[in-house]
This record gives sequence, structure tokens and C-alpha cells, in this order.
Amino acid sequence: MKGFKDFVMKGNVIDLAVGVVIGGAFTALITAIVTHLIQPVIAVFGGQNVDGFAFNILTGNAATKIDVGAIISAVIAFLITAAVVYFVFVMPMARVRQMDRKRRGVPEEEESAAPEDVVLLTEIRDLLRSQGGVSTGTHAKGSTPAPGVTPEA
Repeated sequence: MKGFKDFVMKGNVIDLAVGVVIGGAFTALITAIVTHLIQPVIAVFGGQNVDGFAFNILTGNAATKIDVGAIISAVIAFLITAAVVYFVFVMPMARVRQMDRKRRGVPEEEESAAPEDVVLLTEIRDLLRSQGGVSTGTHAKGSTPAPGVTPEA
């Protein structure tokens, strides 16, 4: 029981629960905006048809109705949700992490630093080149390529 209590009190579970509750409320808000504001505007462009951008594949069969307006509304709702999540949650959290790293004196990672294996392979290439065993990739006519390398035509 102590392990479960430690798991729940860790913080990640609490953060997740808060995220789910806020996500549910936010989804209801975005759905209301799209349903009552955006869909009527989209339906205006559908002409005199009551369905707006909807049409039936088979006349008289409601099961074959394709509602393009609803799809456009869903895409708009997704974009609004993604933008709000990014600008309200992701960007501020990235700034907080960056400020926390600076406060603690953690050096920023060098983005231009090559991976260790690339550095090692470069050193091996340079060593072989200095010993005269490997050329830069192209062979002059009449020169001998390194063992196991076929000369290019």
C-alpha cells in the first residue's frame, strides 16, 4: 500500500489528473465555439441548402450523407486546441525550464556539437589520411585505391 501511495503522491499522477480535467473543460469550450460560431459561418458558404456543405451520395438515404462542413469545423477545432495548448502550456513550460537551468548554473547544451561516434570516425579518417592510406574519396586515374575499395570508372 505504501508503494501505491508513493506513486500517487509523486506528482506526475496529480499533474495528469489536472490535465484530464482541464482538457475536458477546454474541449467543451472549443466544441461550443465551433458548433455555435464557426459552423454557421461555414454553412453560409454552402448556399441555400439547409445542410450547408453536406450532401448525400444516394438521394433519400441519410446514412450516405457526407458533411464537409463538419470536417472543416473539426479541423478548425483541432487547430485552435493545438495553438492554445502550445502557447498556453508548452511555450511557458519551456521558458520555465530554461530559466531554471540558468538559475542552477547548468550549461546550455551545444547544438552544433557532433555526436561522439562522428568525432571518432573523423579522427580515424584524418589519421589514415595523414599516413597516406586513404584519399578524400575520389581517385586520380592511375592511382591505387585503398585495399577493399574498387576504383571508380
